[in-house]
Amino acid sequence: MNKITAAITAVGTYVPDYVLTNKILETLVDTNDEWITSRTGIKERRILKDDTKGTSYLAIKAAQDLIAKANIDPIEIDLIIMATATPDMLVASTGAYVATEIGATNAFAYDLQSACSSFLFGMSTAAAYIESGRYKKILLIGADKMSSIVDYTDRTTCIIFGDGAGAALFEPNYEGLGLQDEFLKTDGEGRNFLKMNAGGSLLPASEQTVANNQHNIIQDGKTVFKHAVTYMADACEQIMKRNNLTNEDVAWLIPHQANKRIVDATANRMNLEDSKVLMNIERYGNTTSATLPLVLGDFEHLFKKGDTLIFAAFGGGFSWGSIYLKWAYNKK
Repeated sequence: MNKITAAITAVGTYVPDYVLTNKILETLVDTNDEWITSRTGIKERRILKDDTKGTSYLAIKAAQDLIAKANIDPIEIDLIIMATATPDMLVASTGAYVATEIGATNAFAYDLQSACSSFLFGMSTAAAYIESGRYKKILLIGADKMSSIVDYTDRTTCIIFGDGAGAALFEPNYEGLGLQDEFLKTDGEGRNFLKMNAGGSLLPASEQTVANNQHNIIQDGKTVFKHAVTYMADACEQIMKRNNLTNEDVAWLIPHQANKRIVDATANRMNLEDSKVLMNIERYGNTTSATLPLVLGDFEHLFKKGDTLIFAAFGGGFSWGSIYLKWAYNKK
């Protein structure tokens, strides 16, 4: 029997209808379209405007999109991994709720949180479960309602983030396709540079924390940018060297959509031409856990069976890494 590898066999996506453009942001904070575009590559982002809906709504929509396109029965799903930095609520698992709502009643589910690296780390986790031979269908969902923790008077963060979700189905493969290798890293020294101060056990919610506006995401932009540029590029370089891959071997780079300049620096280190670098940051901004699967969904039609894909991400914590995957199917 051939070795089991974990392959992506279907993808699904969802973004809200409301479009928050740079022009609209000009009316909220001291910024302008040219400044945002030149520094981030972002033109617009999607926002879930309904205050009664959380991250689970986005995740459910993306999962339903995948289920419909792949024509699978949710009963067949063994496990759902919910990658998110903005769960519906603390304690109760968002993933468990999503599983129930989509009819995946035979699956166990849980949340995985590592900021913008959540989906990347979830890929590693899903692959390990598949390779164990115990599970046949694993749904990995990356979803975030970043608008719920963004201060729209803070021009350093409100220009960056958007809401969205994407899902990928992992199944066993016996042709040597799917996840080949990973290079994943964390450094806890970085946790003070990109965070939300209040709401956790260190600083529980109180009247004072709300008054002090401590429940929104904050970042030291220069420090985060410097580390992201270095670490994302390093991770991709390491994964290529370890697997004897050249720029000609790589069909596509699937990078976390945080900042166009970070993506460009990573591609340059890999010596990749622009045509191999997939970006949709202009339309969605940084959707945190959802960026990688949203790229998969938007560009799925380009992938050919056997293509070498390199995934890369960097997030708060700090957390970062790269994954080498061989694509397993041609879109019908």
